[in-house]
Amino acid sequence: MKKRVQARGVIGLWPANSVDDDVIEVYADESRSEVVERLFHIRQQTTKGRDGICYSLADFIAPKESGKADWIGGFAVTTGHGVDELSKAYEAAGDDYNAIMVQALTDRLAEAFAERMHERVRKEFWGYVPEETLDNDALIAEKYQGIRPAPGYPACPDHTEKATLFRLLDATENTGLALTENFAMWPAAAVSGWYFAHPQSKYFSTGKITRDQVEAIAARKQMPLEEMERWLSPVLSYDPS
Repeated sequence: MKKRVQARGVIGLWPANSVDDDVIEVYADESRSEVVERLFHIRQQTTKGRDGICYSLADFIAPKESGKADWIGGFAVTTGHGVDELSKAYEAAGDDYNAIMVQALTDRLAEAFAERMHERVRKEFWGYVPEETLDNDALIAEKYQGIRPAPGYPACPDHTEKATLFRLLDATENTGLALTENFAMWPAAAVSGWYFAHPQSKYFSTGKITRDQVEAIAARKQMPLEEMERWLSPVLSYDPS
């Protein structure tokens, strides 16, 4: 069977600063005079007894008023090109086991690809920890500096931000990945997200959010409130109806 699965990926690093508490401005170049995109993040509404802080991902980018030059990264990788054809070929040959396994393996390979690219970003491309030496257990436990949260997941539950990420990366042209109308990636064996390098950056869940925050996000994104509520429905603390 000569059908093959292909892997493709793209990363980007851009000058950035946070503004207005929960917004990250992405700049065209180091002059920081032209804003090419704004990333809209959500702040936790309760500390849940942890450390007294309500986090937003924007906290991990230096505020513009600080005068510090900061950066943000992004990535999109896939190992899914050709997987459907290969799976169907196995099915046609009566090999249901391998038809299922090829799907499962490409999903795992996409995660491995994303993890490897994050390591290279930390040590080579961004290079903020070039001397990093971690064993396999430490890597699995994510003991490294920096995070790679994905739009639609607990720290940034707004799936529509994936469109901004894809524009910045020109992801469809560079990887062949496409976004569906529901902001799912296709091929499905894919991972995308942001890179944060701050030493204190960490994963968290925004938890449930209130109407006033949703109204503020909708206004900032110039999106109808009803549409914003639809995209954020899993994390709303109220019934929009």
